[in-house]
Amino acid sequence: MDDKELCAFLDRRDIAYQRFDHPAVFTCEAAGKLVPEAAVGVQTKNLFLRDKRGRRHWLVVTSCAKPVDLKGLARVIGADNLSLGSPDRLVRYLGVTPGAVTLLALVNDPEHQVALVIDREISGQAWRCHPLVNTATLSMPWESVERFVLAVGHQPSIAIVPTRATA
Repeated sequence: MDDKELCAFLDRRDIAYQRFDHPAVFTCEAAGKLVPEAAVGVQTKNLFLRDKRGRRHWLVVTSCAKPVDLKGLARVIGADNLSLGSPDRLVRYLGVTPGAVTLLALVNDPEHQVALVIDREISGQAWRCHPLVNTATLSMPWESVERFVLAVGHQPSIAIVPTRATA
């Protein structure tokens, strides 16, 4: 599915969003500079993670401002030695490339091979997230986030995502 098909998917289900097109962004910092101020909501950071053996996968959604402690997160979600999934795994499981990782990529996971973890800090708030490409951002109220997750049949875990100590 591409970004246009995704927006049609959202429209068919009356999932509200506002789209903002912009130059490609690859980091939260770049998104903060290029995404228009009219795009309301928390700028999300999405981590595609795997366990040590590569048998389990997670999509962890938190705020761009939060440095995540992967060792602490592994304990929270019951995993061993979390690491970022490779670009090949990202394409295979979520159908997106690095820089475009997003909650909305769960539309490409009909077999529910990727577990969704939402940081409690951003639960209940409006979100800004990519629509499968890093050249646009969707601003979505929390109700739309919930409706999307329900529409794709994923069962989110709301967790306290631990923060990594910064220097």
